[in-house]
Amino acid sequence: MTIHIGQGSMVQGDEKKVSTDQGELVLDGGFVVPETNSFGQTFRDYAAESERKKSVEEFYRMNHIHQTYEFVKGMREEYGKLDRAEMSIWECCELLNEFVDESDPDLDEPQIEHLLQTAEAIRKDYPDEDWLHLTGLIHDLGKVLLHPTFGQLPQWAVVGDTFPVGCAYDKSIVHYQYCKENPDYNNPAYNTKLGLYSEGCGLDKVLMSWGHDDYMYLVAKENKTTLPSAALFIIRYHSFYPLHKCGAYTHLMNEEDMENLKWLKIFNKYDLYSKSKVRIDVEKVKPYYLSLIEKYFPSKLRW
Repeated sequence: MTIHIGQGSMVQGDEKKVSTDQGELVLDGGFVVPETNSFGQTFRDYAAESERKKSVEEFYRMNHIHQTYEFVKGMREEYGKLDRAEMSIWECCELLNEFVDESDPDLDEPQIEHLLQTAEAIRKDYPDEDWLHLTGLIHDLGKVLLHPTFGQLPQWAVVGDTFPVGCAYDKSIVHYQYCKENPDYNNPAYNTKLGLYSEGCGLDKVLMSWGHDDYMYLVAKENKTTLPSAALFIIRYHSFYPLHKCGAYTHLMNEEDMENLKWLKIFNKYDLYSKSKVRIDVEKVKPYYLSLIEKYFPSKLRW
């Protein structure tokens, strides 16, 4: 497929998968997809028995119970003030070294490892799309919400798959059964297919469960990033797996969303499948990413 973004930028790529002798799959661009995650299970297998299964399920139970429409509105209003800190993008990357994502069944490494794995995998296959490399680096920076400076929010309010609030929950949501314990589940204002929204209204009109995605989107937008709209879409919806994996909630999308979704699906392959125990030489790649940060962001950002 050919995808056009902004001023004539395009990426060539198709969705084909090709078997290799090593029992792996090759996606467009030459990216090699491992068959198992760092724990030896298939990716995003929430039923697989592993050391992390129980903690991941408990995480989603708490997430689905507490992510109400009113909770999301309150968090967006509070954190949208961007009055918690002032720091550079790279300083934020280093801050994330302290955290491991409890919702992720595929990885237990510090976050900066995943950021660089994602960015470097994209860089290899799409060398001319520097905005996409930087998006890979920064897409999870909103996880600084876990830090004491940002209120040390519980993980269920920061990480995990996201979903719309203010309308009916789709059964494709991971551990959907716990959505039934959310107060909004039985609220007639929220529990229909459209709920508070209208057909084709656009995802920018839809409130998503609160977490690092929406927070980093707000940080980037309000600090006047010059990244293209596709990058902001990726940042805001990369955890929206019911949409980009299962095709749910497309009735809320507009034409711009549909175009940007093409980029998100490309990005997701690298976000998900680049997770591994392979270490990145941070000091070696740091100058390149600092140059991209300077190109697309101010030196200091409000967080």
